[in-house]
Amino acid sequence: MTHRCLLQMVLLLCFSTTALSRSYSLLRFQQRQSLAVCQKLLWQLPSTPQHCLEARMDFQMPEEMKQAQQFRKEDAILVMYEMLQHIFGILTRDFSSTGWSETIIEDLLVELYGQMNRLEPVQKEIMQKQNFTMGDTTVLHLRKCYFNLVQYLKSKEYNRCAWTVVRVQILMNFSFLMRLTDYLRD
Repeated sequence: MTHRCLLQMVLLLCFSTTALSRSYSLLRFQQRQSLAVCQKLLWQLPSTPQHCLEARMDFQMPEEMKQAQQFRKEDAILVMYEMLQHIFGILTRDFSSTGWSETIIEDLLVELYGQMNRLEPVQKEIMQKQNFTMGDTTVLHLRKCYFNLVQYLKSKEYNRCAWTVVRVQILMNFSFLMRLTDYLRD
């Protein structure tokens, strides 16, 4: 019952924000709120022993994400949309070995879906202009990084420790997404 109501609210929010997607300040506000909810949900997932973090590897995050870079708002939207899509895709994989709550993951997926829906109209408009920017280069680097994350999960057969490493990586991604929202100004 709660999921159905939550999904209806998200859909209503998505439809109402499509017309308002031009207001970057509103979009920034909505994205920051939703990202904070996502971070809170990720922190609610039970963590595994610290030794799992020793299995971390370099997923080759783009340099732009490691250093404070200047992004145009259009670049920020392209990068945010790409990151959210990949995070959504990763979280729909087999996490049964983790002991994570399906309800929390569903709530997280609803939040991610809502964020993508808010960004999509603007993202499509940017893509139609075919204005190649720094965001395009970053998107290509991100695809490689997320490909590496998925390959890591597969190679570890989606075990609990692998998911712990990926969860930490996703939390770091949310920190970067928060910084990117600062570029969304009218």
